[in-house]
Amino acid sequence: MSERVTLSHLASCCAAIYAVLGAGAPQLTDDAYVVCTYEMARAFGERSLEAQTQLGLDALAPESVVDAVLRRALGVDESGAMVLYAMAMVIGPRLLISLRDAREVGAEGAYRAWLDATSVTTVAQMQSIAAVAKGREPINDPIWQASARELTETLESAGYGESFGPFG
Repeated sequence: MSERVTLSHLASCCAAIYAVLGAGAPQLTDDAYVVCTYEMARAFGERSLEAQTQLGLDALAPESVVDAVLRRALGVDESGAMVLYAMAMVIGPRLLISLRDAREVGAEGAYRAWLDATSVTTVAQMQSIAAVAKGREPINDPIWQASARELTETLESAGYGESFGPFG
C-alpha cells in the first residue's frame, strides 16, 4: 500500500472511533466511563482531522468494521464498560500493530510523525481505560462475556485478526 492509502485507511479507523464514541458517550450511564469515552473520542478525532488535512480531504469515511464493532459494544452495555473493553482489548491492540507495521515499511516525514503520534494517542487512551477501570469488579455475566467475544469474532471474520492491515 502507498503511504497515502495506508494513512487514509488508518485515519478512517480513527474517524470511526471519533464518530461512534463521540455520539455514544452521552448515552452511557457510568459517569467515569462517559468522561473517558468523550476524551477518547476527542483524541482520535484530532488524529483523524490531522490525517484528513495531510491528505487534503474534506472528510474521511469511518472504517465500517471498526464502526460496527463500536456500535455493537455501545448497544450491549449501557454503562460503557463494553465499549471501553472494545477499545482496550479489541481495537486498540490491532491499531497499535497496524501503526507499527506501517512504520516498518519505511514511513518518513509527516506520515511517520502521524503514525508515531497516533501510537502515543492509542497507548494513552488504553492507559486511561485502565485507570478508570482500576478497582472495579470484573463482569462475570456469561452473556456480557459472549458479547465481548463476538466483537473479536467480527474483526477476525473481516480479516482483521491481528491488525487493520496488510501494509507493505
